[in-house]
Amino acid sequence: MKVTGFISLWTLVSLPCGQLANPAEHEDVVKHAIKLHRGKGAVISQRKQWVLESCRKLSGLLRQKNVVLNKLKNAIRAVEKDAGLSDEEKLFQVHTFEIFQKELNESENSVFQAIHGLQRALQGDYKDVVNMKESSRQRLEALREAAIKEEMEYVELLAAEKHQVEALKNMQHQNKSLSMLDEILEDVRKAADRLEEEIEEHAFDDNKSVRGVNFEAVLRVEEDEANSKSNASKREVEDDLGLSMLIDSQNNQYILTKPRDSTIPRADHHFIKDIVTIGMLSLPCGWLCTTIGLPTMFGYIICGVLLGPSGLNSIKSIVQVETLGEFGVFFTLFLVGLEFSPERLRKVWKISLQGPCYMTVLMIAFGLLWGHLLQIRPTQSVFISTCLSLSSTPLVSRFLAGSVRGDKEGDIDYSSVLLGMLVMQDVQLGLFIAVMPTLIQAGVSTYSSIFKEILRILILIGQILFSLAAVFLICLVIKTYLIGPYYRKLHAESKGNKEILILGITAFIFLMLTITELLDVSMELGCFLAGALISSQGHMVTEEIMSCIEPIRDFLAIIFFASIGLHVFPTFVIYELTVLLFLTLSVVIMKFVLAVLVLSLILPKTSQYIKWIVSAGLAQVSEFSFVLGSRARRAGIISREVYLLILSVTTLSLLLAPALWRAAIMKCVPRPERRSST
Repeated sequence: MKVTGFISLWTLVSLPCGQLANPAEHEDVVKHAIKLHRGKGAVISQRKQWVLESCRKLSGLLRQKNVVLNKLKNAIRAVEKDAGLSDEEKLFQVHTFEIFQKELNESENSVFQAIHGLQRALQGDYKDVVNMKESSRQRLEALREAAIKEEMEYVELLAAEKHQVEALKNMQHQNKSLSMLDEILEDVRKAADRLEEEIEEHAFDDNKSVRGVNFEAVLRVEEDEANSKSNASKREVEDDLGLSMLIDSQNNQYILTKPRDSTIPRADHHFIKDIVTIGMLSLPCGWLCTTIGLPTMFGYIICGVLLGPSGLNSIKSIVQVETLGEFGVFFTLFLVGLEFSPERLRKVWKISLQGPCYMTVLMIAFGLLWGHLLQIRPTQSVFISTCLSLSSTPLVSRFLAGSVRGDKEGDIDYSSVLLGMLVMQDVQLGLFIAVMPTLIQAGVSTYSSIFKEILRILILIGQILFSLAAVFLICLVIKTYLIGPYYRKLHAESKGNKEILILGITAFIFLMLTITELLDVSMELGCFLAGALISSQGHMVTEEIMSCIEPIRDFLAIIFFASIGLHVFPTFVIYELTVLLFLTLSVVIMKFVLAVLVLSLILPKTSQYIKWIVSAGLAQVSEFSFVLGSRARRAGIISREVYLLILSVTTLSLLLAPALWRAAIMKCVPRPERRSST
């Protein structure tokens, strides 16, 4: 009975395709086949005759395929034994025969796979969405595998064609005498072919069978041009260079990272256009903010908003722009470290250590309380509270740029306390990123395993503390034995040429960044420590290096703040303006009040007046909440709605920060220092 159903289904698929000409006849045959299969519309002898004919045709096709395969095998053996053919000709003909063999086998497999899929669909329940989804997934996998096989077959045909061209060239060369120039060019051509074969990485073949690799359907898109001829020529060039854009079924866009042929230089013109556009639009936006009394960084953020998905949507290489912007953070924190001397660090290290820890604990406690009242999961409450407890180091460093450090003799400098607390928050950021996998698992864990989760968190905290101890031990060794001779060597080699000095300092920043990353501490802390180590060499060294690095920092900071603007969505803010303003003001006021309370407890009595300035500097949300929020959303810790709320509250808090900072400066800082601080 199963064989009859199988043959009937095969005939239902094959007969209309091979013998009929129009859809009406197709429909008649399908109806007739269904009636025969169900035993209606025909006598028993007719049904048996129809099944026998179908079996006879199927078996005839299979026998014919086997005969052709045997002939192909004999032809391959004959070609291999033919002494009159060159190696290139033999390879080409064998390639052709083998490809035809694969085509026959794949065609047969496709028929039976289609019949099996149809049979599985007919046996399923049309109301069972899960079963239909699984069937669709299996068909999709089969289509992907078929596409991969077809792609491999096409590549083999190209290789066979290349070998055929090589054989024809060899025959032509044998029939005519070559000049010296032709012989040289022929040798160069062979050497170039060998070079391409040596440097070519078979990444596709090497990775397609790796565990976790999936086949995806993508679209290849070229830019439209008004002139069709120029568009066609450009498309040919892009096809050859691999500069087209690929889009998968999830609407992710991809660009070329490593070409097949590494001998041809390539440039990502999308990325170049994006950087040029950001650079041109940042000038008027920054100029406008300076005119109305706002920091220029807000102009750069506005530039990103205008060019990003919520504006003109002209930025194509968003990931590349954000990656380049990260270097702005690195160099900003390096210059912050240059201005933060070890003597000042030793003076406020207790406050810098205790303050952020107390504030984070209080923020988490309030978050859990509100989460319990609003019935929010504890994991989500802890994440949101920790995310909102962080403050922006680049923003505060801009506020402090050029300010006078220190008031009265013996008093604690507010800038030292503020920067020390921000550095400790950067350490907490690295700790929180390390704990995030445990938070993900804790979100799906049962109450019986909560003690194991707490133990795992404590172990992770211990690992981070050990890493921090290792980092500071390395810094002590570098400061004692290495940094002095290293800088003197750079200074001696860079006389009359600042290139060596800039390159040497940049290499040192990247070295410290790599060390902290390898020890599972944030890369930002490594950049800050690099600046602090160099500042230990004296004021003259600091001034010289700052004059070289500041222009680089300024340009990269523009890219960084513009990349923040790419994730700001004004329409969402307008739709939910009342809710967002309430949430933002609540967060800013809460952080300000908590900072004042904590600093009132840990600051000396003679320095209590700086608590207002330090609290004002901490009363905003760090731009790193964008990074943490995106990771948490991908991991399922927070929902899309919470992610958008975090982005919006962060942006509004950064916009309110200059006003709060100026108010604190006007209240607490003497007039000469106030002028330089604002």
